[in-house]
Amino acid sequence: MTVQHRPPPGKYRLTVEDFLRLDETGVFGTDRTELLDGDVIIMNAEYRPHGRIAGELHYAFRRVLETIGSDLHAMSASIRLSAHDMPLPDIVLTREPNGAGPIPVESVGLIVEVASSTLDRDMGQKVLIYARAGIPEYWIVNVNDRVVHQLWSAQSDRYDHHRTTPFGARVTAETIEGLAIDTTSL
Repeated sequence: MTVQHRPPPGKYRLTVEDFLRLDETGVFGTDRTELLDGDVIIMNAEYRPHGRIAGELHYAFRRVLETIGSDLHAMSASIRLSAHDMPLPDIVLTREPNGAGPIPVESVGLIVEVASSTLDRDMGQKVLIYARAGIPEYWIVNVNDRVVHQLWSAQSDRYDHHRTTPFGARVTAETIEGLAIDTTSL
């Protein structure tokens, strides 16, 4: 008699390929999803405070990037970071806005997450994921506390530098020359 080896019960970590196949079948329906550490995350509904702030920031980034003549483009799309990570940030600045599929990680200059109900994940798990992927700069816009957390100098699973700026002040990127966003309208 042949005995088949079976792995012990446990959680299965999806790969980006698994996640994309599931998405193509329509299994997620109309839900917005992202893959973090192999787990499928169903994203919360976005309400007016989050939507307004994300919209204002997206507009501000587009204007400033055009003014400074940057080759970066502001958009919201999934980024393939690793075999098990494909987040969907609120704003990503990329040098490769065109093409099929997720944004390639090597084209990313800065990521922005607007956080109201997701602050713990954005300040915890996503910091680790973005730093591991070598994202040069990461901003977390805290809707409830009305501040922008700015992280840069990625080192393995952390960022070496962190600055907090209140809404109403100018936030100047540390890794993109000439990029400064006025947060007065937030």
